[in-house]
Amino acid sequence: MWQGTVESIHIATRAVEHTRSVSQIRALPGKGLEGDRYATQQGTFSKPKPDHELTLIEAEAVEAAARDYGVQLSPGEARRNVVTRGVPLNHLVGKDFNIGSVRVRGIRLCEPCDHLQKLTGRSVIKSLLHRGGLRAQILSEGMISVGAMVSPQST
Repeated sequence: MWQGTVESIHIATRAVEHTRSVSQIRALPGKGLEGDRYATQQGTFSKPKPDHELTLIEAEAVEAAARDYGVQLSPGEARRNVVTRGVPLNHLVGKDFNIGSVRVRGIRLCEPCDHLQKLTGRSVIKSLLHRGGLRAQILSEGMISVGAMVSPQST
């Protein structure tokens, strides 16, 4: 059994715009995070698909990229919405879990891509390969806050 936390939250209102950090945000099923580029269909990869509603990355993966590959990224530069600590994101594909009171389903890994590499100006593909995060579907509406607990779905 594991339990982690939300370390930071990041959104951007348009594609390629720098992300900004927020302390809390409303999660909207079928849309995404209120005000984020994917909720308003302004993201580079906007499609009406559940795996575009929410992205997460482990703080440990960002730290490992710096430690193991010398790739320095701030959490927001990874362009994932929610940065977690203590959460095994790769193991959550196909699983439901909670971010505070919000229920979420892991859909697929969010591997690093050329687009991310261009935006950051850094060689992120190798440093984040299989550690680039998780694409998830929002199953219930609610607020996600920095410091919120992230935990497996109770059965």
